[in-house]
Amino acid sequence: MVATVLCVCFAPTAAGPGIPEIKAYLNGVDTPNMFGATTLVVKVCGFQIERYHFTFITSNSHELQFAQKIIGSIGAVSAGLDLGKEGPLVHIGSCIASLLGQGGPDNYRVKWCWLRYFNNDRDRRDLITCGASSGVCAAFRAPVGGVLFALEEVATWWRSALLWRTFFSTAVVVVVLRAFVEYCKSGNCGLFGQGGLILFDVSDVTVKYHVVDILPVAVIGVIGGLLGSLYNHLLHKVLRVYNLINEKGKLHKILLSLSVSLFTSACLYGLPFLASCRPCDSSFPESPCPTTGRVGNFKQFNCPNGYYNDLATILLTTNDDAVRNVFSTNTPTEFHIFSLIIFFALYCILGLFTFGIAVPSGLFLPIILMGSAYGRMLGIAMGSYTNIDQGLYAVLGAASLMAGSMRMTVSLCVIFLELTNNLLLLPITMLVLLIAKTVGDCINPSIYEIILDLKGLPFLDAHPEPWMRNITVGDLADVKPPAVNLRGVETVGRIVDVLQNTTHNGFPVIDEEVVPPIGLATGATELHGLVLRAHLILVLKKKWFLQERRRTEDWEVREKFTWVELAERWWNIEEVAVTKDEMEMYVDLHPLTNTTPYTVVESMSVAKAMVLFRQVGLRHMLIVPKYQAAGVSPVVGILTRQDLRAHNILSVFPHLAKPNGSEKGH
Repeated sequence: MVATVLCVCFAPTAAGPGIPEIKAYLNGVDTPNMFGATTLVVKVCGFQIERYHFTFITSNSHELQFAQKIIGSIGAVSAGLDLGKEGPLVHIGSCIASLLGQGGPDNYRVKWCWLRYFNNDRDRRDLITCGASSGVCAAFRAPVGGVLFALEEVATWWRSALLWRTFFSTAVVVVVLRAFVEYCKSGNCGLFGQGGLILFDVSDVTVKYHVVDILPVAVIGVIGGLLGSLYNHLLHKVLRVYNLINEKGKLHKILLSLSVSLFTSACLYGLPFLASCRPCDSSFPESPCPTTGRVGNFKQFNCPNGYYNDLATILLTTNDDAVRNVFSTNTPTEFHIFSLIIFFALYCILGLFTFGIAVPSGLFLPIILMGSAYGRMLGIAMGSYTNIDQGLYAVLGAASLMAGSMRMTVSLCVIFLELTNNLLLLPITMLVLLIAKTVGDCINPSIYEIILDLKGLPFLDAHPEPWMRNITVGDLADVKPPAVNLRGVETVGRIVDVLQNTTHNGFPVIDEEVVPPIGLATGATELHGLVLRAHLILVLKKKWFLQERRRTEDWEVREKFTWVELAERWWNIEEVAVTKDEMEMYVDLHPLTNTTPYTVVESMSVAKAMVLFRQVGLRHMLIVPKYQAAGVSPVVGILTRQDLRAHNILSVFPHLAKPNGSEKGH
């Protein structure tokens, strides 16, 4: 309840894993309130409890969200919910990077001069990418996997400089982790002194497989792709229902979370009574058996001395320890298949109904738990027909379900190798991941794409739809309202009117009565460039007005504005007061205009425009006419991210979705 109240009443963006929002931000989408100090605090504490016991940043409430993410994760994970720490840790890393890059929270920002090097969009993106890779490294103890995760899943724009920066960030994380592990081994950390850099070590078993083992490995990949797609489909339906419930108010959000928590607790305690007691075997590598403490593979629960309850062993423990138990090698008779079926069914249900409630949560560990269960069941079913240990089947099952749901391959492969410390698993892990991803891609999108769509974040895919070649950007401009243009020297009243009555973030600046080039009719206008909404508000706030209509000199601009002020983005037009006399004055927009905006000719296809828009990382793209003449506006329209989304285009041009639409030529 503590976690839910914090997320519902103070910072709704602290709920969930945060990875889809990070993907959207690095894709060029403004995701406010996502990288604050309070968000960071809530996520961090969730990591500690589970590990040992179970575009522009514009918000003024960062510190509050930071705290909520930490405290919320503590509450959610210690409640025993089917949640993981990995997604929140990725969000934590991004929050740390964002706060460091901007000099701290908004109310206590440091004004060091060297911070100006990070006060631009590209470096902010790079910092948040490094933070995300560091979060994965901290969650899985996988430095190389963290770098590849950022490359494969999170980052939209990648360059060679970003590669070594993320690698350096994860290297620092590993060094710090190693230092704390060594310190805690001396007993100075109490209950928090367990564990090491390898979370799920299966290196104690020799991996032997032959050609006949390829078939069950391929079957695991197919099952992982099918189950991952089914999980994505069902989770999509559940999240839509949760959206309807959450729209009813804060009380309904809190009641939903408490209902899921009570259901989880009842299942975790009640279901072990369905399992029969199993006698302890002296051949088991772990001793003693049974165990009644916090850790151990053989929980006594309701069994007499000398017996253990295998279902209680994997239910009445933390998620990390449950994974270790299912991954355990050289224990072919430890778990009965009936107990694994109950475990798999329970975590499928909990995984569907827990994700989406108003608490910080992650998807990695719940999917690993589900996949490891059916992987071990397949290993038991294979019996003596295979040379692969049941624990390794569990590892392959977990990898296949993650690939089938999240559609990652390279980063997952390296993460699992670093998790399990067994390089001999590499060939069959690669095969499983490729098969699972291929099967999943044939059925539905990845889980993160589904969440992005549900949240309404305009994420641009890497590849345009085929039918986008059959429509031009001029066609899009025809169905949009005309662009709102400003003159090079504009009146204050016109600027105020435009800012108050539109929500656009960029405006074309047009120069009239220019000297036309040879061959162009007199009276033609010229596109001078693009001015940002934030700069217009800054002009009004600083009252940089002129009594007469004239062009200004460069020194006048440098005297009035600093680079820090031009880089800020958080002002609103409601905060600016302009008198009636000032409305009649003028503003020279030429010095504040980007004179080299990206433009496309109106005859260009939407497919080409989308590729350019995404690869360059644009926010606005101007459409210019194919032919210039007197009386023709130099700007046909302006494209934004929303205009290039396939769903929005099909809502205006539904005929493009028909099969014969792909046969239409230009």
